[in-house]
Amino acid sequence: MNHLEIEYKTMLTKAEFNHLQALLMHVPAITQTNYYFDTDASDMRNNRLSLRIRTFEKSAEMTLKIPKAVGTLEHNLPLTRDEARHIIETGEFPTNAITDLICQHGVALEHLHTLGHLTTVRRECQTPIGLMALDRNQYAGRIDYELELEVEDAEQGKQDFEAYLKDNNINFKYAKSKVARFCATLKKEED
Repeated sequence: MNHLEIEYKTMLTKAEFNHLQALLMHVPAITQTNYYFDTDASDMRNNRLSLRIRTFEKSAEMTLKIPKAVGTLEHNLPLTRDEARHIIETGEFPTNAITDLICQHGVALEHLHTLGHLTTVRRECQTPIGLMALDRNQYAGRIDYELELEVEDAEQGKQDFEAYLKDNNINFKYAKSKVARFCATLKKEED
């Protein structure tokens, strides 16, 4: 399944997160863990690709993200938990539409390996302005908080997101993608 993702996001302070969480307590929290993949030579990153396997309590999915002029094209493939565990532990990828795309970008599948993981506790709900997700992320011994809004229309979505932040007294703080924040911790470990 392919899907063009247009989203706006901001990092949150713990106080801002607590404020928004109080507004969303009626939404059940879901825990998901993202496992990120690349080669030792960073072939995925160098091709501006992002590959993850996301596991949930009873299911999993593989996602390849490819940036576009507006938004990011996501290619998603459902996996069983056992299929996901096998890939994460062995680095052996079954042939599928996602692995075909990776190969088309010149990345050798046999060189891909798990870089590590990031666990998110997410409260997600559809709102009049788009699909809102409030995330508490834990990775590499740290915790951060972010708010995401996924929209259909980039211009209207930007205005709605800015208005929502203003209405909730939240100052916009630039948020790199989860994979970029995770990978930044790897670079610090190498230094």
